[in-house]
Amino acid sequence: MIVLNVYYKAKRGMREEFFEAVMTAGVPDASRAEEGNIKYDYYFSEADDDELLLVEHWKDEAAFELHKAQEHFKSLGPIKDEYLEDTRIDRFDV
Repeated sequence: MIVLNVYYKAKRGMREEFFEAVMTAGVPDASRAEEGNIKYDYYFSEADDDELLLVEHWKDEAAFELHKAQEHFKSLGPIKDEYLEDTRIDRFDV
């Protein structure tokens, strides 16, 4: 299984706008519907008003690679450009 902790650092005061843009684009629902997806959930930081954590679990490397080829995954690029300062990913192969 592949576990990703994706830390999104929004531009100041834009965390909720980023989250709403991702939701409106349908990325979470489309990702959860993919074969091989086990978990795809967002968490709001209490300590940092501009941080959003995405936790993803994928069955295996093939499922994760297929996810990265999807249009909804690719649609994140412009959204991230508009709302984010930084993205950091911690990956765990378990």
